[in-house]
Amino acid sequence: MEKIKFGKTGMNVTRLGFGGIPIQRLSEDDAVKVIRRCLDLGINYLDTANGYTTSEERIGKAVKGRRHDVFIATKSGARTAEDIEKNLELSLKRLDTDYIDLYQFHGVNDLPTLQKITDPENGLYTVFERAKKAGKIRHIGITSHQMDAAKAEVKTGLFETLMFPFNFITCEPADELLPLCREHNVGFVVMKPMAGGMLQNPVVAFKYLFQFSDVVIIPGIEKVEEIEEIVRIYRGHHNMTAAEVEQMQQLRDELGTRFCRRCDYCQPCTQQIPISMVMTFPSFVKRLPPDWYIKGGMVPGMMARAADCSQCGECEARCPFHLPIREMIAENYALFEGIKARHQ
Repeated sequence: MEKIKFGKTGMNVTRLGFGGIPIQRLSEDDAVKVIRRCLDLGINYLDTANGYTTSEERIGKAVKGRRHDVFIATKSGARTAEDIEKNLELSLKRLDTDYIDLYQFHGVNDLPTLQKITDPENGLYTVFERAKKAGKIRHIGITSHQMDAAKAEVKTGLFETLMFPFNFITCEPADELLPLCREHNVGFVVMKPMAGGMLQNPVVAFKYLFQFSDVVIIPGIEKVEEIEEIVRIYRGHHNMTAAEVEQMQQLRDELGTRFCRRCDYCQPCTQQIPISMVMTFPSFVKRLPPDWYIKGGMVPGMMARAADCSQCGECEARCPFHLPIREMIAENYALFEGIKARHQ
Protein backbone atom coordinates (compact mmCIF):
# COMPACT_ATOMS: atom_id res chain seq x y z
CA MET A 1 0.00 0.00 0.00
CA GLU A 2 1.30 3.43 -0.96
CA LYS A 3 2.84 5.50 1.82
CA ILE A 4 3.16 9.26 2.12
CA LYS A 5 5.49 11.46 4.14
CA PHE A 6 3.26 12.65 6.95
CA GLY A 7 3.89 16.37 7.23
CA LYS A 8 6.65 17.50 9.58
CA THR A 9 6.62 14.15 11.39
CA GLY A 10 8.70 12.55 8.64
CA MET A 11 6.76 9.31 9.26
CA ASN A 12 6.00 7.26 6.15
CA VAL A 13 2.41 6.23 6.70
CA THR A 14 -0.14 4.53 4.51
CA ARG A 15 -2.76 6.73 2.88
CA LEU A 16 -5.40 4.44 4.35
CA GLY A 17 -5.37 4.08 8.12
CA PHE A 18 -7.52 2.46 10.80
CA GLY A 19 -9.99 4.30 13.03
CA GLY A 20 -10.40 2.67 16.42
CA ILE A 21 -13.86 3.82 17.55
CA PRO A 22 -16.11 0.95 16.33
CA ILE A 23 -14.03 -1.90 17.82
CA GLN A 24 -15.45 -0.89 21.20
CA ARG A 25 -18.63 -2.64 20.07
CA LEU A 26 -16.89 -5.98 19.51
CA SER A 27 -15.60 -8.78 21.70
CA GLU A 28 -11.89 -8.54 22.34
CA ASP A 29 -11.10 -11.51 20.08
CA ASP A 30 -13.12 -10.07 17.19
CA ALA A 31 -11.55 -6.64 17.65
CA VAL A 32 -8.04 -8.10 17.52
CA LYS A 33 -8.92 -10.05 14.36
CA VAL A 34 -10.17 -6.88 12.64
CA ILE A 35 -7.03 -4.93 13.53
CA ARG A 36 -4.71 -7.72 12.43
CA ARG A 37 -6.52 -8.03 9.12
CA CYS A 38 -5.89 -4.31 8.57
CA LEU A 39 -2.19 -4.86 9.26
CA ASP A 40 -2.09 -7.84 6.89
CA LEU A 41 -3.59 -5.65 4.16
CA GLY A 42 -0.66 -3.25 4.54
CA ILE A 43 -2.16 -0.54 6.77
CA ASN A 44 0.41 0.87 9.19
CA TYR A 45 -1.43 3.83 10.80
CA LEU A 46 -3.73 3.07 13.74
CA ASP A 47 -5.78 5.78 15.43
CA THR A 48 -7.42 5.58 18.84
CA ALA A 49 -7.93 7.75 21.95
CA ASN A 50 -7.82 7.59 25.71
CA GLY A 51 -11.58 8.12 25.74
CA TYR A 52 -12.38 5.18 23.45
CA THR A 53 -12.82 2.74 26.37
CA THR A 54 -11.40 -0.64 25.24
CA SER A 55 -9.92 0.54 21.94
CA GLU A 56 -6.35 1.22 23.07
CA GLU A 57 -5.98 -2.05 24.92
CA ARG A 58 -7.26 -4.03 21.94
CA ILE A 59 -4.87 -2.29 19.57
CA GLY A 60 -2.04 -3.05 21.99
CA LYS A 61 -2.88 -6.76 21.90
CA ALA A 62 -3.26 -6.81 18.12
CA VAL A 63 0.14 -5.23 17.38
CA LYS A 64 2.09 -7.35 19.84
CA GLY A 65 5.18 -8.61 17.99
CA ARG A 66 4.58 -6.05 15.21
CA ARG A 67 4.90 -2.80 17.16
CA HIS A 68 7.81 -1.42 15.15
CA ASP A 69 5.92 -1.97 11.89
CA VAL A 70 3.08 0.37 12.81
CA PHE A 71 2.46 3.98 13.81
CA ILE A 72 0.08 4.39 16.73
CA ALA A 73 -1.78 7.66 17.17
CA THR A 74 -3.82 8.33 20.30
CA LYS A 75 -5.29 11.38 21.98
CA SER A 76 -6.07 13.09 25.26
CA GLY A 77 -9.07 15.34 25.79
CA ALA A 78 -7.78 16.42 29.20
CA ARG A 79 -7.45 20.12 29.92
CA THR A 80 -5.14 20.10 32.94
CA ALA A 81 -1.48 19.12 33.09
CA GLU A 82 -2.16 16.49 35.76
CA ASP A 83 -4.93 14.83 33.76
CA ILE A 84 -2.89 14.83 30.54
CA GLU A 85 -0.06 13.06 32.34
CA LYS A 86 -2.50 10.52 33.77
CA ASN A 87 -4.05 9.95 30.34
CA LEU A 88 -0.64 9.44 28.76
CA GLU A 89 0.50 6.90 31.34
CA LEU A 90 -2.79 5.02 30.99
CA SER A 91 -2.50 5.00 27.19
CA LEU A 92 1.04 3.65 27.35
CA LYS A 93 -0.14 0.90 29.71
CA ARG A 94 -3.19 -0.01 27.64
CA LEU A 95 -1.24 -0.04 24.38
CA ASP A 96 1.53 -2.04 26.07
CA THR A 97 4.19 0.18 24.53
CA ASP A 98 7.07 2.38 25.65
CA TYR A 99 6.21 5.19 23.26
CA ILE A 100 3.38 6.64 21.21
CA ASP A 101 4.16 7.77 17.68
CA LEU A 102 1.63 10.60 17.56
CA TYR A 103 -0.02 12.09 20.65
CA GLN A 104 -2.83 14.55 19.97
CA PHE A 105 -4.79 17.20 21.82
CA HIS A 106 -8.32 15.87 21.35
CA GLY A 107 -11.28 17.99 20.28
CA VAL A 108 -9.91 21.54 20.39
CA ASN A 109 -12.91 23.32 18.91
CA ASP A 110 -12.58 26.91 20.09
CA LEU A 111 -9.95 29.63 20.35
CA PRO A 112 -9.97 29.98 24.18
CA THR A 113 -9.06 26.30 24.53
CA LEU A 114 -6.33 26.70 21.93
CA GLN A 115 -4.97 29.66 23.89
CA LYS A 116 -4.94 27.55 27.06
CA ILE A 117 -2.88 24.95 25.24
CA THR A 118 -0.42 27.28 23.53
CA ASP A 119 0.16 29.92 26.23
CA PRO A 120 3.97 30.30 26.24
CA GLU A 121 4.24 30.36 30.04
CA ASN A 122 1.63 27.99 31.40
CA GLY A 123 0.23 26.29 28.30
CA LEU A 124 -0.59 22.59 28.22
CA TYR A 125 1.62 22.20 25.16
CA THR A 126 4.60 22.15 27.52
CA VAL A 127 3.28 18.90 29.03
CA PHE A 128 3.44 17.29 25.60
CA GLU A 129 6.92 18.72 25.05
CA ARG A 130 8.18 17.19 28.28
CA ALA A 131 6.71 13.83 27.28
CA LYS A 132 8.42 14.11 23.92
CA LYS A 133 11.80 14.87 25.52
CA ALA A 134 11.30 11.88 27.80
CA GLY A 135 10.75 9.62 24.78
CA LYS A 136 7.16 8.78 25.69
CA ILE A 137 5.77 10.41 22.56
CA ARG A 138 7.45 11.15 19.25
CA HIS A 139 5.19 13.69 17.55
CA ILE A 140 2.51 16.17 18.59
CA GLY A 141 -0.81 16.67 16.80
CA ILE A 142 -4.25 18.13 17.38
CA THR A 143 -7.85 17.31 16.39
CA SER A 144 -10.77 19.64 15.80
CA HIS A 145 -14.28 19.80 14.38
CA GLN A 146 -14.46 23.58 13.96
CA MET A 147 -12.99 25.34 10.92
CA ASP A 148 -11.89 28.63 12.49
CA ALA A 149 -10.20 26.84 15.38
CA ALA A 150 -8.50 24.38 13.01
CA LYS A 151 -7.08 27.17 10.86
CA ALA A 152 -5.69 28.90 13.93
CA GLU A 153 -4.18 25.62 15.14
CA VAL A 154 -2.32 25.09 11.88
CA LYS A 155 -1.03 28.67 11.88
CA THR A 156 0.58 28.30 15.32
CA GLY A 157 3.29 26.13 13.78
CA LEU A 158 3.27 23.98 16.93
CA PHE A 159 1.39 20.96 15.66
CA GLU A 160 2.79 18.39 13.26
CA THR A 161 -0.61 16.99 12.30
CA LEU A 162 -4.26 18.01 12.22
CA MET A 163 -7.27 15.71 12.25
CA PHE A 164 -10.51 17.14 10.87
CA PRO A 165 -13.81 15.84 9.40
CA PHE A 166 -13.67 15.56 5.62
CA ASN A 167 -16.05 13.83 3.21
CA PHE A 168 -18.05 14.83 0.16
CA ILE A 169 -20.74 16.37 2.37
CA THR A 170 -18.33 18.15 4.72
CA CYS A 171 -16.11 19.13 1.81
CA GLU A 172 -15.06 22.61 2.96
CA PRO A 173 -11.55 21.44 4.02
CA ALA A 174 -10.64 20.89 0.36
CA ASP A 175 -10.73 24.63 -0.29
CA GLU A 176 -10.10 26.17 3.12
CA LEU A 177 -8.03 23.90 5.33
CA LEU A 178 -6.03 21.40 3.29
CA PRO A 179 -4.14 24.12 1.35
CA LEU A 180 -3.21 25.76 4.67
CA CYS A 181 -1.90 22.45 6.01
CA ARG A 182 0.22 22.03 2.88
CA GLU A 183 1.61 25.53 3.28
CA HIS A 184 2.66 24.80 6.88
CA ASN A 185 3.71 21.18 6.19
CA VAL A 186 1.11 19.85 8.64
CA GLY A 187 -0.02 16.27 8.08
CA PHE A 188 -3.77 16.04 7.46
CA VAL A 189 -5.79 13.18 8.95
CA VAL A 190 -9.30 12.64 7.57
CA MET A 191 -11.81 11.71 10.23
CA LYS A 192 -15.41 10.77 9.41
CA PRO A 193 -14.83 9.77 5.77
CA MET A 194 -18.29 8.17 5.88
CA ALA A 195 -19.75 11.19 7.70
CA GLY A 196 -19.95 9.35 10.99
CA GLY A 197 -21.86 6.47 9.42
CA MET A 198 -24.39 8.68 7.63
CA LEU A 199 -23.07 7.77 4.16
CA GLN A 200 -23.87 4.27 2.98
CA ASN A 201 -21.95 4.01 -0.31
CA PRO A 202 -18.22 3.47 0.34
CA VAL A 203 -17.34 3.50 -3.36
CA VAL A 204 -18.47 7.08 -3.84
CA ALA A 205 -17.18 8.21 -0.43
CA PHE A 206 -13.68 6.83 -0.84
CA LYS A 207 -13.25 7.57 -4.53
CA TYR A 208 -13.91 11.20 -3.65
CA LEU A 209 -11.28 11.19 -0.89
CA PHE A 210 -8.69 9.18 -2.81
CA GLN A 211 -8.43 12.19 -5.15
CA PHE A 212 -6.41 13.84 -2.38
CA SER A 213 -3.10 12.03 -2.47
CA ASP A 214 -1.46 13.66 0.57
CA VAL A 215 -3.97 12.89 3.33
CA VAL A 216 -4.34 9.94 5.70
CA ILE A 217 -7.90 8.58 5.80
CA ILE A 218 -8.99 6.72 8.94
CA PRO A 219 -12.35 4.98 8.50
CA GLY A 220 -13.75 3.44 11.64
CA ILE A 221 -13.67 -0.30 11.05
CA GLU A 222 -15.92 -2.83 12.78
CA LYS A 223 -15.80 -5.78 10.37
CA VAL A 224 -13.10 -7.44 8.29
CA GLU A 225 -15.39 -7.17 5.26
CA GLU A 226 -15.50 -3.37 5.62
CA ILE A 227 -11.75 -2.84 5.37
CA GLU A 228 -11.44 -5.41 2.60
CA GLU A 229 -14.02 -3.50 0.55
CA ILE A 230 -12.28 -0.17 1.15
CA VAL A 231 -8.91 -1.66 0.17
CA ARG A 232 -10.47 -2.99 -3.06
CA ILE A 233 -11.69 0.53 -3.84
CA TYR A 234 -8.23 1.90 -3.04
CA ARG A 235 -6.53 -0.58 -5.35
CA GLY A 236 -8.91 0.16 -8.22
CA HIS A 237 -9.38 3.22 -10.42
CA HIS A 238 -10.15 6.36 -8.43
CA ASN A 239 -11.71 8.36 -11.26
CA MET A 240 -15.41 8.73 -10.60
CA THR A 241 -17.86 7.68 -13.29
CA ALA A 242 -20.58 10.04 -14.43
CA ALA A 243 -23.11 7.91 -12.55
CA GLU A 244 -21.05 8.12 -9.35
CA VAL A 245 -20.70 11.89 -9.66
CA GLU A 246 -24.45 12.14 -10.14
CA GLN A 247 -25.07 9.94 -7.11
CA MET A 248 -22.67 12.00 -5.00
CA GLN A 249 -24.46 15.20 -5.93
CA GLN A 250 -27.83 13.62 -5.19
CA LEU A 251 -26.62 12.62 -1.72
CA ARG A 252 -25.23 16.11 -1.17
CA ASP A 253 -28.61 17.56 -2.05
CA GLU A 254 -30.47 15.13 0.22
CA LEU A 255 -28.16 14.97 3.24
CA GLY A 256 -26.84 18.49 3.02
CA THR A 257 -30.16 19.93 4.15
CA ARG A 258 -30.03 17.86 7.36
CA PHE A 259 -26.33 17.41 8.05
CA CYS A 260 -24.51 19.38 10.74
CA ARG A 261 -20.92 20.39 9.87
CA ARG A 262 -20.22 21.32 13.52
CA CYS A 263 -19.06 24.79 12.51
CA ASP A 264 -20.81 26.16 15.65
CA TYR A 265 -21.87 29.37 13.94
CA CYS A 266 -25.27 28.65 15.55
CA GLN A 267 -23.85 29.46 18.98
CA PRO A 268 -24.32 30.88 21.56
CA CYS A 269 -27.54 29.16 22.62
CA THR A 270 -29.72 30.98 25.14
CA GLN A 271 -30.33 27.63 26.91
CA GLN A 272 -26.63 26.62 26.70
CA ILE A 273 -27.42 23.61 24.52
CA PRO A 274 -24.31 22.17 22.82
CA ILE A 275 -26.17 22.26 19.53
CA SER A 276 -23.64 20.66 17.19
CA MET A 277 -23.11 17.75 19.59
CA VAL A 278 -26.84 17.14 19.87
CA MET A 279 -27.22 17.45 16.10
CA THR A 280 -24.63 14.73 15.48
CA PHE A 281 -25.96 12.30 18.08
CA PRO A 282 -27.15 9.77 15.41
CA SER A 283 -23.50 9.21 14.45
CA PHE A 284 -22.81 8.09 18.04
CA VAL A 285 -25.61 5.55 17.71
CA LYS A 286 -24.13 4.16 14.50
CA ARG A 287 -20.54 3.89 15.80
CA LEU A 288 -20.56 3.38 19.57
CA PRO A 289 -21.94 0.88 22.09
CA PRO A 290 -25.09 2.14 23.90
CA ASP A 291 -23.40 2.15 27.33
CA TRP A 292 -20.96 4.78 26.04
CA TYR A 293 -23.63 7.39 25.39
CA ILE A 294 -26.36 6.36 27.85
CA LYS A 295 -24.66 5.61 31.14
CA GLY A 296 -21.76 8.00 31.26
CA GLY A 297 -19.71 10.72 29.68
CA MET A 298 -21.08 13.95 28.31
CA VAL A 299 -24.06 12.69 26.29
CA PRO A 300 -26.72 12.38 29.04
CA GLY A 301 -25.93 15.90 30.21
CA MET A 302 -26.07 17.42 26.76
CA MET A 303 -29.35 15.64 26.04
CA ALA A 304 -30.80 16.94 29.28
CA ARG A 305 -30.02 20.44 28.02
CA ALA A 306 -31.61 19.61 24.66
CA ALA A 307 -34.88 19.05 26.48
CA ASP A 308 -34.77 22.73 27.53
CA CYS A 309 -34.85 24.10 23.97
CA SER A 310 -37.00 27.24 24.05
CA GLN A 311 -37.70 27.16 20.28
CA CYS A 312 -36.42 30.73 19.97
CA GLY A 313 -34.95 30.04 16.52
CA GLU A 314 -31.86 32.22 16.95
CA CYS A 315 -29.61 29.26 16.06
CA GLU A 316 -31.39 28.72 12.76
CA ALA A 317 -30.99 32.36 11.82
CA ARG A 318 -27.21 32.00 12.26
CA CYS A 319 -26.77 28.62 10.54
CA PRO A 320 -24.95 29.12 7.18
CA PHE A 321 -26.42 25.84 5.92
CA HIS A 322 -30.03 26.73 6.83
CA LEU A 323 -30.60 23.55 8.82
CA PRO A 324 -33.91 22.95 10.68
CA ILE A 325 -32.02 22.90 13.97
CA ARG A 326 -35.01 22.99 16.33
CA GLU A 327 -36.64 20.08 14.54
CA MET A 328 -33.41 18.06 14.52
CA ILE A 329 -32.78 18.69 18.22
CA ALA A 330 -36.25 17.39 19.03
CA GLU A 331 -35.75 14.30 16.82
CA ASN A 332 -32.39 13.46 18.34
CA TYR A 333 -33.63 13.97 21.87
CA ALA A 334 -36.48 11.55 21.15
CA LEU A 335 -33.96 9.08 19.66
CA PHE A 336 -31.83 9.27 22.81
CA GLU A 337 -34.79 8.80 25.13
CA GLY A 338 -36.06 5.84 23.10
CA ILE A 339 -32.68 4.06 23.21
CA LYS A 340 -32.33 4.78 26.92
CA ALA A 341 -35.76 3.30 27.64
CA ARG A 342 -34.93 0.13 25.72
CA HIS A 343 -31.68 -0.40 27.66
CA GLN A 344 -33.03 0.20 31.14
